[in-house]
Amino acid sequence: MSTREARSAPDLDATASRRLDELVQELADDPRRISTIFPAVARRVARGPADPDDPDGVKRPRLEDQARTALLAALASMWADDPERFTHELAQLYRYGDADEKRAVLRALSALDTGAGMSAVSLPLVEDALRTNDVRLVAAAMGPYGARHLDPDSWRQGVLKCLFVGVPLDAVAELGARADTELARMVADYCRERAAAGRSMPADAWRVLDRFGELGRDLRTAGTAPGVSGTEAATTGRET
Repeated sequence: MSTREARSAPDLDATASRRLDELVQELADDPRRISTIFPAVARRVARGPADPDDPDGVKRPRLEDQARTALLAALASMWADDPERFTHELAQLYRYGDADEKRAVLRALSALDTGAGMSAVSLPLVEDALRTNDVRLVAAAMGPYGARHLDPDSWRQGVLKCLFVGVPLDAVAELGARADTELARMVADYCRERAAAGRSMPADAWRVLDRFGELGRDLRTAGTAPGVSGTEAATTGRET
């Protein structure tokens, strides 16, 4: 593997790395085979979490994600003189892949980020993932590539989507840098809506609200706190 490819798959053991090298060579012999090699990575190289505490790869790429990123990095180098061909193939891999393959494409985008031509294809993939309710895809979409390229409103909506589907905000890249008062207002409104419906609110909401004290204090004063159901919040409000 090249240095770039090795950086893409830091958690592969020696055996998996050797198998990945074999796939990269197969790809070099005929880059058009990416459509059959890419889906086979989990079977032929490695499958499983890089972190046992993150089995679904919500916070960190799984082993097969890393190997697929390395393959895509290799393909990008092979087709460096024809970037439109590469971006077309990338979009096809996402469009026709299963959820695990889609997640791998999304995870790879940060390593493949080469400029405006890439963004014209990649951003629609991120936006598509954020329209799903698949925790794996939403988390991957809110990774480093999404943090760099989503416009402010789309990024804020992505954070709300994480709260809605249950993606921990630890998975959101650059949360501290990009969170703003408008996001805090949106999160506070979301918490109030859930409380009014008698539903519990995600405790992770405080990751945003605690950065903007007034909004958080307003929720506490109203007896509305993330992690507390609407019924409990109403009781808390009466006791205050």
